[in-house]
Amino acid sequence: MATVAKPQPWAYNLELPRDPRAPGVARSTLRAVLDRHGMGELGDVAELLACELVTNAYVHTDGPCSLRLRGREGGRLRVSVWDSGPEVPAAFGEAGESLPGTAGVEGGRRGLWLVRRWADRWGSYTFEPERYGSAGGKMLWFELVAPKRASPVGCEECAALEAVRRRVTGEGDEEYAIDAAIAVRRHFRSAHLLPEGAVW
Repeated sequence: MATVAKPQPWAYNLELPRDPRAPGVARSTLRAVLDRHGMGELGDVAELLACELVTNAYVHTDGPCSLRLRGREGGRLRVSVWDSGPEVPAAFGEAGESLPGTAGVEGGRRGLWLVRRWADRWGSYTFEPERYGSAGGKMLWFELVAPKRASPVGCEECAALEAVRRRVTGEGDEEYAIDAAIAVRRHFRSAHLLPEGAVW
């Protein structure tokens, strides 16, 4: 009798230079990994949050960063971003704290606000070079649990935009396929991720 092996936890590490293209590379890598591991339904939210953390590392530090992806039991995905900056941003806060209001989004802390709003869990670690024999810095992480956070059932615009994206992708028109994918993500983020009235 044939049996199916239980999926094992997995991990990928990606070293990213301090380069403005790093968030895009991180996003593409994350999407490919999730698709290969059957966790594509987490892609939109995971890409958005990971890209925000990598962008923060680029903007607020002078060195490289790294992206770590871990698939865990129970359909959990952990995404961690390390950078050389030693201080954990106050806006990241603790999991038990209340969320900042729209003012936090307007004040340039949108990425950290989104992590707190949409991740199932999040946290941070700091690394002291003397103690760990490492480059120091910090790691911010978040977890998502599958299956959730896909486009809400019943959203007609989500369904219409996705239908167009699939059609143009099937027709092989690469330029329109990219535009259609951007339209899907833009609608998803503005209609389902950010609160009403938040500044994008």
